[in-house]
Amino acid sequence: MQNVLPSRGNNEETKDIEPQNLTLDNIETALAADTKVKLAGLDVDAPLTKLGILRGKVISKKKFFSVAKDGFGFCSVIFGWDMHDMTYFRELKISNADNGYRDLIAMIDLKSYRRIPWEDNMPFFLVQFHDPDTNEPICADPRSILRTTVGKLHKAGYDAMAGAEYEFYTFQAPRDPTLQGDARTSATTMPYLLQNNTHSLPHLTQGMFGYSLTDPVHNQDWFYKVFETCEQFRCNIEGWHTESGPGVFEAALEFGQVNEMADRASLYKYVVKAISSKHGITPCFMAKPRQGLPGNSGHMHCSIVDKSGKNLFYRGEKDTNPPFKDLEHLSDMGRHFLAGLLDGFSDVMPIIAPTVNSYKRLVENFWAPVTVSWGLEHRAASIRLIAPPTASAKATRFEIRTCGADANPSLVLATIVALGWRGIEKKLELKLPPLGKGQEVGSKEDKGERLPKTLREATTKFMAKDSVAREIFGDDFVEHFGGTREHELRLWDEAVTDWEIRRYIETV
Repeated sequence: MQNVLPSRGNNEETKDIEPQNLTLDNIETALAADTKVKLAGLDVDAPLTKLGILRGKVISKKKFFSVAKDGFGFCSVIFGWDMHDMTYFRELKISNADNGYRDLIAMIDLKSYRRIPWEDNMPFFLVQFHDPDTNEPICADPRSILRTTVGKLHKAGYDAMAGAEYEFYTFQAPRDPTLQGDARTSATTMPYLLQNNTHSLPHLTQGMFGYSLTDPVHNQDWFYKVFETCEQFRCNIEGWHTESGPGVFEAALEFGQVNEMADRASLYKYVVKAISSKHGITPCFMAKPRQGLPGNSGHMHCSIVDKSGKNLFYRGEKDTNPPFKDLEHLSDMGRHFLAGLLDGFSDVMPIIAPTVNSYKRLVENFWAPVTVSWGLEHRAASIRLIAPPTASAKATRFEIRTCGADANPSLVLATIVALGWRGIEKKLELKLPPLGKGQEVGSKEDKGERLPKTLREATTKFMAKDSVAREIFGDDFVEHFGGTREHELRLWDEAVTDWEIRRYIETV
């Protein structure tokens, strides 16, 4: 199917070629009416927009055509500094003073082709970063890590499917005519926070009202614009509603092939931030924006299929003698996958929960899992098995519920697939019993290991010499990503918080 989009700069119309059909041979036709192109890649630092920040630029169409085949130089410093462009305290291998913060080669992914609806339908492409000496993907490029991991499944004749759910808070700073024109934007949020306590920033809506049909009406232009723009930008939303918390919303993204799902999850956040800004709204994907309120989750769903698309986690016939009753409809492959997840889960927590703030969400009594745990349709466990009889056979899958909305979807999905595939290859067996209905995480019935309580504890486990993370991703990635987390921890160690000032300013 071809879409007809209005061209920019003239009154002609151009037929837009579907991404799967775009090639070097027809790309000039697809971009005939355009003058410029926007390109972006993911870095590895926290968090996506921020963790895995989209870093990019606009280039001329002429330049784009000249680099579409062989790529172009992109400064490696995006892998040498943090989310606020501060170079890491300990310089890392990819980008450092010794190599002059040299250029990487950014290879354009033609299949990622989209048009940006809120920027006059400007063409948009994602890139992957390669080493200029070897032309191999660099060890820390999130999109390449996922594709390398999924490639192991492809070699065996399989593929992975995935889904994503994201919660986020919304805030709206008071209007400031000195910073805004007639159109309201979110440009006043940071100036407001520089002059006021963070907890005084107003929520978009008030109260705890999950699945409200009336709350969205208060901001319906923004609410429906997000939904519609996601469809236009090919990061389609399946379900879109309020969640429990003041100004909290949740989107379930359309289920699909895992590589595509990761891209759509990244671009979904891009859409939300862009559209929200035009409405004077600041969306917040940090894991725990408010003390005493629920945090923002980023649940991920995953299954494995064969070449025909058949779900391989469904057993077919009910097992009349399973090791645990919860497994009676789960295939042997699914059981090995689950065992792999459980076996390595605590070693990869800096990917699942990448910021200091992430661990404020992972506390008891806030619907957030805090142990290595699983259970059939158990929403308190780290891993929820979704399978018959409550789900259809084709919907059999795992939902990883520990992930926060601050995590990088490419890295998280690569981790889920890599851990599960390791379980399949090693034929790991399940030893941990499931959480039963009514059993609480962390209770005496929960036999699972307590997950790391801090980023420091998680990073130490992640970087240990015998870490499962090193086995599935290699030393180069672990040293780089672990180094970025050590940098984050040093900044946190040096920070003086509002809590400290309020508690100690007059009393010590």
